[in-house]
Amino acid sequence: MSTASLFRPSAPPHPVGLRLHGRRVVVVGGGTGSYRATVGLLDAGALVTVVSPDVVPALEALAGSGSLSWTPRRYAPGDLDGAWFAVAATADAAVDEVVAADAERARVFCTRADDPGASSACPALPDAEDGLLREGARGRVVLVGGGPGDPGLITVRGRQALSQADVVVVDHLGPRSLLAGLRGDVEIVDASKLPRGRSMPQEQINALLVSHARAGKEVVRLKGGDPFVFGRGMEELLACAAADVPVEVVPGVTSAIGVPGVAGIPVTHRGLTHEFVVVSGHLPPGHPQSLVDWSAIGRLRGTVVVLMGVETAPAIAAALIRHGRRPDAPVAVVVEGTTGSERTVRTTLADLGATLIEESVRPPAVWVVGDVVQLAAEAAPPPSLGFGPRHAPQE
Repeated sequence: MSTASLFRPSAPPHPVGLRLHGRRVVVVGGGTGSYRATVGLLDAGALVTVVSPDVVPALEALAGSGSLSWTPRRYAPGDLDGAWFAVAATADAAVDEVVAADAERARVFCTRADDPGASSACPALPDAEDGLLREGARGRVVLVGGGPGDPGLITVRGRQALSQADVVVVDHLGPRSLLAGLRGDVEIVDASKLPRGRSMPQEQINALLVSHARAGKEVVRLKGGDPFVFGRGMEELLACAAADVPVEVVPGVTSAIGVPGVAGIPVTHRGLTHEFVVVSGHLPPGHPQSLVDWSAIGRLRGTVVVLMGVETAPAIAAALIRHGRRPDAPVAVVVEGTTGSERTVRTTLADLGATLIEESVRPPAVWVVGDVVQLAAEAAPPPSLGFGPRHAPQE
């Protein structure tokens, strides 16, 4: 008897929520369907293991950061041992049926991404009012800035755009947990650009946006932060304009201001600084393609905020000191800002490189140079605003 015949009862499913915090969950599959399920499970605090020979870049990034465990092979009997819940999302109906059958024998509730009616559990549907937000506008692109990470920091218009979407093209730094609440028929495209790793070419992203819109789809390009702050949003807008595809821009909270802010660090403060500058650190000083005038930045007295600058931090710090910044200038590094894994590391410009190694700092991280950093140490910790556990600044 196949699992399809087991899970099509005439009675409706019983609505219930699962408390999975700290409990083992197995997701079988490495595609965008698996990613969609995984981000919701991680938000619930589950201990997720993904079983798949290959995974999309966004899942690879989560595995690399330690957010989940990845078993890089095909599903095998015994993979569900000790699990409280399972997800079959391989896009191979035969494999998904085997997973669902194994889960049934082990009395582990399971959902099937390809056929929700053919498993013992079905995913919750979005709130009914989400459908009321659809305006009927077809064949266009909406560039949505999702904010620095916490899903609560996306704008109301951004949430509306997601509720109307037929296709969502997403970065791994976008508010990933929002994907779990999308309608079941929404196509998710992983357009992640991993630091020094796998990356979807920008030209391919542009082509995808245009092709889906020309096919009559409502396309949302969901990006972390703000689309126009080192987000290549203008390149995507120009590509749509050249193809005569309507496009809307939804601004987002940029991590350059939002991440230091939730860590208690203002980028400006009366009587202390009258300027701040945001710099992309993806290229080190002296790189032939760098457009940054590091000598000018070093002469500034105000706040310097560096994005995408973990690997290049030692070289940038040396350049700032060489061009006039004090070696003992205070620095704060905010890692995974606005998420449950947020932590703040305090150091000086001269010690920045060594501190990043000692504290095992990895992207995403924003670092701030300037006297405003000292304000966070003087003030009481700010309220968490729902961003998860707070971490006291580290000396």
